[in-house]
Amino acid sequence: MLMRMCEKFTGCRVLSYCIMSNHFHILLEVPPMPEGGISDEELMRRLSVFYNEVQVAEIAKEMADAATPRMRGEFEMARVDGDGVPFTMAQERALAKKQAAQEVAKIRSRYTRRMHDLSEFMKSLLERFTKWFNRMHSRSGTLWEERYKSVIVEDGAAARMMAAYIDLNPVRAAMVADPAEYRWSSYGEAIGGGKKGNGKKAREGLVRAWFSNEGVGFEAELWPEVSRLYRRMMGIALGKKPGRARVQKTGQTVTKTAEELLESVDNETVLKDLGVTKMLRCRVRYFTAGAVIGSRVFVDEVFREARDRFGPKRKDGARKLRGAGSAAAGLIWSARDLKKEIG
Repeated sequence: MLMRMCEKFTGCRVLSYCIMSNHFHILLEVPPMPEGGISDEELMRRLSVFYNEVQVAEIAKEMADAATPRMRGEFEMARVDGDGVPFTMAQERALAKKQAAQEVAKIRSRYTRRMHDLSEFMKSLLERFTKWFNRMHSRSGTLWEERYKSVIVEDGAAARMMAAYIDLNPVRAAMVADPAEYRWSSYGEAIGGGKKGNGKKAREGLVRAWFSNEGVGFEAELWPEVSRLYRRMMGIALGKKPGRARVQKTGQTVTKTAEELLESVDNETVLKDLGVTKMLRCRVRYFTAGAVIGSRVFVDEVFREARDRFGPKRKDGARKLRGAGSAAAGLIWSARDLKKEIG
């Protein structure tokens, strides 16, 4: 899948996705470039995703040749310092090594600038899909109607909600009754095993989306726990039978529904308002046009960092969700106050 290829090349990670008939949704984590950059070995591994063995070997050779310091030849003009004094041999070597390092850095930057970047991820994905689609259908020209829309999502409750919103797209479109039946989504891949039969990538992404605020990484072994909680949240959103569970309380066995467990302060979902799960059944424009989604503190922090992108009269960033998104008002906030066509 092109999406997975772009994921491997750029270093970005897909947490949740859903491919519809004429558009797609992706919840993407864009980690910063590792401190000190990536190793040559890692660079070659990533390049092998998009380039064949011969091309990768040529790039490696170009870097190796550039890394070899070039000393001044016998008939070349001697280098001199600011006072016109010829360089010593030691100065010649130091300068040659510096120039070689700069040349290698220039070659590496041709490829690494396309990594750990949302815009470059989307550019690679859209361009490569267009080429594939045009080739398959004997057509040419552009394919996408407009530029992609992006929303910044805070980890925790907002990320969980966004992931579920994405996976419920085919259900809202009446294409399937159960999100597990739709194979072109993160949940469908995680449940059905995906193209290679294991669904590990999809499971890792949903685990990360669910537990990212707790410092959990892409740990597929936590999928059984996340699967139960994630499906329960989507099941309640779709009005399925919630199931029942017995909870020990003050020496007595109390029977609670899944809705009550979901609202409990001890519940992993931290979705205190049951209306939030019902909200996920609707098309909520905040999830595609809200600019920033998360807690009030998070949205205000992003607003301060990007102050120049907003009007001079605006004092803060966080805005309450309205309309179809009002069930989550107070739990998550948006950077945009969508007063028209809120639903």
